[in-house]
Amino acid sequence: MNAPKIPATLIPGDGIGPEIMEAALAALDAVDAPFDWDTQPAGMGALAMHGDPLPETTLASIRRTRLALKGPLETPVGGGFRSINVRLREEFKLYANIRPARTLIPGGRYDNIDLIVCRENLEGLYMGYEHYIPIDGDPHAVAMSTGVNTRQGARHIIEYAFEHAVALGRRKVTVVHKANIMKALTGIFLETAQEMHAERYKDKIEFEQVIVDACCMKLVMNPWQFDVLVTTNLFGDILSDLTAGLVGGLGMAPGSNIGADAAIFEAVHGSAPDIAGKGIANPTALVLAAALMLDHVNMKEKGDRIRRAVSETLNMDNVRTGDLGGNASTRDYTTSLVARIRNA
Repeated sequence: MNAPKIPATLIPGDGIGPEIMEAALAALDAVDAPFDWDTQPAGMGALAMHGDPLPETTLASIRRTRLALKGPLETPVGGGFRSINVRLREEFKLYANIRPARTLIPGGRYDNIDLIVCRENLEGLYMGYEHYIPIDGDPHAVAMSTGVNTRQGARHIIEYAFEHAVALGRRKVTVVHKANIMKALTGIFLETAQEMHAERYKDKIEFEQVIVDACCMKLVMNPWQFDVLVTTNLFGDILSDLTAGLVGGLGMAPGSNIGADAAIFEAVHGSAPDIAGKGIANPTALVLAAALMLDHVNMKEKGDRIRRAVSETLNMDNVRTGDLGGNASTRDYTTSLVARIRNA
């Protein structure tokens, strides 16, 4: 009996987006993922067609499906356009950005990495409350920015981090902060995490806190001491890229954006217009994002099949794109990946 179809929005993206999306869809088809796709534009292509890089039709589709797989998008420079990713986060209250970082190719500078960064996605210094103060004819003499963290916003992401860690059988959650200096802005985050652990999770999972600069140093010196990290918006943006660097870069880094109104899964790297159309892009990040999407709809077994096939393609078949030291095309990689899934 076939599984019921799950409505989902598909955003191919800009640059290499359509090429790597083809690989992700091939992997999903190989595991018989039951998504009913509604393909919608966003980014530069949408701007050319609709005059808006994030058209209302695309937003309406996500409102209906509450689920999306998104390729990399390019926000137009100038013209008053805000970041498309920020607009999506705000529109659908995507408060949790989850970035796993796991070693896929053994033998690198760091090995056996298995980390998850849980980033608050809506508050902090990314609220965009900024302005200049002119002095003596210099219109940009003083620049000011206001960060805003709320108790409720902290609870949302911290609860998600604890629940996610417990559900996956992880051993420890580390809250990352700068409460020694930003005593209010990040102090509220640390305080909330401490209270929630004491009240609800102290018998379920280990907990610690670390200052963000020390955390960066510790991640470089001994990343294996960490497990699940939860932090504020700016720090999460930085730490998630740092942890991606431990496992080979953004080409290996999937991401999920989870909220009250929708869930959007993505490759977190850029659109790489310089290699678009050349057939050499690495689709791993978006393929792994598709696996996270399967986890989200309670089809983890299918997600695990994709993850195993990625590992086997890279390490047993040694089929790797140029950024990973190989010479495989995107299509070569996809062919090997699909064969691994189907022959499992």
